[in-house]
Amino acid sequence: MTRLVILDFDGTLADTQPLIVSSLQRTISALHLPSRTDDECKAIIGLPLEDCFIKLLDVDAAMAGRCAEVYRRIFDEDNHPGVVVLFPHVMETLAALHERGLQLAICSSRARPTLDGFIHTFHLEDCVGMVVGANDVQHHKPHPEPVQVILKQLDIPSNETIVVGDANYDILMGLAAGCRTCGVTYGNQSAVDLLHAGADYLIDDFADLLRIL
Repeated sequence: MTRLVILDFDGTLADTQPLIVSSLQRTISALHLPSRTDDECKAIIGLPLEDCFIKLLDVDAAMAGRCAEVYRRIFDEDNHPGVVVLFPHVMETLAALHERGLQLAICSSRARPTLDGFIHTFHLEDCVGMVVGANDVQHHKPHPEPVQVILKQLDIPSNETIVVGDANYDILMGLAAGCRTCGVTYGNQSAVDLLHAGADYLIDDFADLLRIL
């Protein structure tokens, strides 16, 4: 039985990839750092921002913090209404799951100011009961702490929970917390990446969650 669905945001609910990749590339250019391909930028989406730059550019924490500062400015400048959209069938599927009585939570490595802004923009608070962002935990994906925080707050056991995400970080986090996991293949990582991480299910369309649950 499933009582709780924990959802990633970037690459699972919303198509933020073009904005994130362009913001990463503009940050690299602005700071005159070694160039990276769009695919290399895409591969680190889902990690906390400073960790993204450490992994992408092999820089120290101080430089990663500087990169994150520039990135946030660029991201906010380019985040015009309509630039980020929800993937097909997200709203109607969330509404259907909510109507079934399932509890829904969002678990993201995104900082709360922009995460809360997106949630408000898309009116996700109408069906999502809890949100955990990068500011809410000490250990981030793929560590299980973000999921464990949600399970404890909602008092739901891990064996009645499924974690849904587009990256191996999501799958590894969910498995480490003892949950079932579902990878979406339309996001930032491939079906091969998700299967290699150990995903229990794969879906090509968000609406397919209704078939699984």
